[in-house]
Amino acid sequence: MSDDGVQKAATFMLALGEDGAAEVMKFLGPREVQKIGATMATIGPIPHEKIAKVLEEFKSEADMSSSVGLDSDDYIRNVLTKALGDDKASSLLNRILGGKDASGIESLKWMDAQSVADLIKNEHPQIIATILVHLESDQACEILNHFSERLRNDVVLRIATLDGIQPTALRELNDVLTKLLTGNESLKKKSIGGVRAAAEILNFMSGENEASVMDNLRKYDNDMAEKIMDEMFVFDNIMDIDDKGIQLLLREVQSDSLIVALKGASQEMREKIFRNMSARAAEMMREDLESKGPVRLSEVETQQKQILIVVRRLADEGQIMLGSKGDDAYV
Repeated sequence: MSDDGVQKAATFMLALGEDGAAEVMKFLGPREVQKIGATMATIGPIPHEKIAKVLEEFKSEADMSSSVGLDSDDYIRNVLTKALGDDKASSLLNRILGGKDASGIESLKWMDAQSVADLIKNEHPQIIATILVHLESDQACEILNHFSERLRNDVVLRIATLDGIQPTALRELNDVLTKLLTGNESLKKKSIGGVRAAAEILNFMSGENEASVMDNLRKYDNDMAEKIMDEMFVFDNIMDIDDKGIQLLLREVQSDSLIVALKGASQEMREKIFRNMSARAAEMMREDLESKGPVRLSEVETQQKQILIVVRRLADEGQIMLGSKGDDAYV
């Protein structure tokens, strides 16, 4: 969710009132609740015009949305029960929906990164790696940042080389956290971890920590390190996005964030961005870039990472395509 999206969501929640906002919150994930809740707590007075605009946007989105997919678990349960009867349906449902019961990992998703890090930092690095691949990539990255450099490097290496979890390993996790995952010997190996998981976590990591982790990965397996780098989407790769995708991206990114990010971008990158703005907006952006003084490299990297989060979200939603160093497109 972009910064602008969080602001709109917070405004919408405040407009709903306590009871309405509470009902909506029940259907949000932990990261969304944390972001929106924090914004609601700091948001100042909201003009009536802004509230009206947000409500109108919500109504338009709602009118275009389909109800397909809502309460899908209940739908599947009801259909199978009617078709197969209670006993057969129950057995099948356990296999289909059983893996979604992960109360332990869900509780971690609601905790702040420091608390999770304190909880798991003394566990075996392999267990830590297995836990982190079940979390959102940005939360996993925040947790890694609270580890020592040695532990962080070890854990990311294990994530990159993890190719699944056997049911027996699930019992070890159950000892570490209260029912992190459920499973039994009849379950197939769960496909998690690997190069892509490591790359997605590293996409959120600061430049210094990322460099240290990558050096450690290269020492272990240079070919694997290169594969991870290929999977990572860095700011320069925005050049591979077509003009339509750039225009979608610009609608989701705050101007202040873009200005700081472009301070560390090539002239070619800047021109690509300007080309996809209106003439007036591009001229204002050029002037803002010229007038803005020196910016810390760490601040530039932070804003570029935030924009990459938006890029990845748009790619996952199928709204834009990401190129991979001239190879076939992937999302």
